[in-house]
Amino acid sequence: MSTQRSSTEQPSTRVEPRFDLPEVDAFTRPYWDAAAEGRLLVRRCGACGAAHHYPREFCPRCWSEDVSWEEASGSATLYTWSVVHRNDLPPFGSRVPYVAAVVDLAEGPRMMTEVVECEEGALRIGMPLCVTFRNAVEAAEGVEGVAVPVFRPCAL
Repeated sequence: MSTQRSSTEQPSTRVEPRFDLPEVDAFTRPYWDAAAEGRLLVRRCGACGAAHHYPREFCPRCWSEDVSWEEASGSATLYTWSVVHRNDLPPFGSRVPYVAAVVDLAEGPRMMTEVVECEEGALRIGMPLCVTFRNAVEAAEGVEGVAVPVFRPCAL
């Protein structure tokens, strides 16, 4: 059995799946549109006042459906982190090492994210962080103008 490709065969055009892109739907569209404009949104409950992130159609604290979008300040503190040195999922493998983190937003919710523009040795629990956005324009077909919130140390 020959493993050589004949001159008439075309190279594979198979698109590798991306694991860093959101599935934008009608409910999350306001969140991703705001992110593309450089704004971070959270959901705020009208019944109990709690803010939450990731976006849900109900309050995870009191189960009320009286929730609305609210622009967050973009300020956070570092709760915990891990430096990832190996990840086989596209496109993360080309980014290693990177800092996977959980931050406490000023509005209250915890958020999983990535810390950028910071040396590993400079990371400290409780350090102030500010939101910035990674442009994912190189995204898969059908996903345009997507920006993903990440955090960096705040300028002093």
